[in-house]
Amino acid sequence: MRAKLVIASHNKGKVREIGELLAAFPLDVVGAGELGLGEPDETGDTFIANAVLKAEVACAASGLACLADDSGLCVAALNGAPGIYSARWAGADKDFGFAMKRVETEMAAIGSPDKRAYFVCALALARPGKPTLSFEGRAYGSIEFPPRGEHGFGYDPIFLPEGHRFTFGEMREAEKEAISHRTHAFAKLTASGALSELI
Repeated sequence: MRAKLVIASHNKGKVREIGELLAAFPLDVVGAGELGLGEPDETGDTFIANAVLKAEVACAASGLACLADDSGLCVAALNGAPGIYSARWAGADKDFGFAMKRVETEMAAIGSPDKRAYFVCALALARPGKPTLSFEGRAYGSIEFPPRGEHGFGYDPIFLPEGHRFTFGEMREAEKEAISHRTHAFAKLTASGALSELI
């Protein structure tokens, strides 16, 4: 029997990406939505705090090891916004076209030439009877309009990673995974040995 790991997310794109990053581990990966687990309110004031909250709630509800990701886009000209509110900027319908337009509108209103931005991925691994572990990764780049590319999800079409000509939205999954904030966070998680302990 392979050990089961719950991904504490209802975002199918995120569950798929995380599942691919875990492919090297003999784990049965399942999304919280597939188990009928609820989504807690993200009341933390940092990415790490929200990831820990989601992982621990899912762990308590399922009795299984749970991995949660809290990630978002931080734009320098907007003082780090949307930040932990990245998903909320997309509204109840998760309309990231609307969210990207809001970024463009707010940057234009400020009139700053600063296009710097970075993606953050915070991971939290909650296990029954053990302390929760957390890790953070970042990908640095700049904001580009109009949005480019149909790949990825969220704000990917407006994020141009440092040293590259294509946005995350234009990159194939393997290209994005090689440099993404999620990959950096997973490298730290893998190095901790915690995933190997689940097997």
